[in-house]
Amino acid sequence: MRTLLKRLVAGLAVLYGAASLAFLSLHLIPGDPVAILLGPATTASPEVRRQISAELGFDRPLLTQYLGHLGRLASGDLGSSYQLQRPVGWLIADQLGPTVQLAAAATVVALALALISAVGTASRHPAARAFASAWELTAISLPSYWLGVLLLTAFSFHLRLFPIIGGVGPAALVLPALTLALPIAGVLAQVLREGLESALAQPFALTARARGLSQTAVRLRHALRHAAGSLATLAGWLVGTLLGGAVLVETVFGRPGLGALTLQAVQNRDMPVVMGVVLVSAATFVVISAVVDLLYLAIDPRLRGAVVT
Repeated sequence: MRTLLKRLVAGLAVLYGAASLAFLSLHLIPGDPVAILLGPATTASPEVRRQISAELGFDRPLLTQYLGHLGRLASGDLGSSYQLQRPVGWLIADQLGPTVQLAAAATVVALALALISAVGTASRHPAARAFASAWELTAISLPSYWLGVLLLTAFSFHLRLFPIIGGVGPAALVLPALTLALPIAGVLAQVLREGLESALAQPFALTARARGLSQTAVRLRHALRHAAGSLATLAGWLVGTLLGGAVLVETVFGRPGLGALTLQAVQNRDMPVVMGVVLVSAATFVVISAVVDLLYLAIDPRLRGAVVT
């Protein structure tokens, strides 16, 4: 019960901090929020502007607005979009599917590339290890926006293998998922290779080889499990990278999703939408943290006794 209570308090603290930072960040953006909402070509009179400001609560003190937002969020009311005049929950639900699809595909591609690179080069010939490290560092260093444009130019404009912008179906998901996965795969491969090399130097690996197991069997059946703990540690970073990178990737490839919704909401200072997306992202971090704890128990049985104690 103490562990569950600590997890609940920590999760609520994360949600509160995320909501507070999003609120303060939007109010630090320069400019009149009503003017941004109406657009540069509006001819609304000052009286209409004051009326809109009063309806949206912009004329109230900042502390009053802050407490009002927290109160509505605590009751489960995400509010309605200033621009689209639709409930924020509906907007997020409409755009959540494409983002989850892109994030899931990118995760699978990143894990596959990391496993191939790390397992195939850990404690191998120095030349193979150097080659793997070179592509990993290159992938990590490339900005997602530039990488997406590069892949789009090569495989869509020149080779015409994939749709250019806004395509549908599995083919339209390949380049966005690859763009989002490559930098993540580079980091995961480096961390996994270090864990594998450390595990292969342990006495249990020598014992397994002495029993007649092949190098591949030792890596996949024994060393990989010991090295998997380092990947679980990066789960929170992985989720953050996927959510943050989705904004750029969905913009480059003209895909719908939470990234495009968030970008539009920030530009228009559509506070309810931004707050809703931030809370969904924060809740995802909380859930992933809980899942990582369970993964640690599954990966390392020695921790189960400590938890019970």
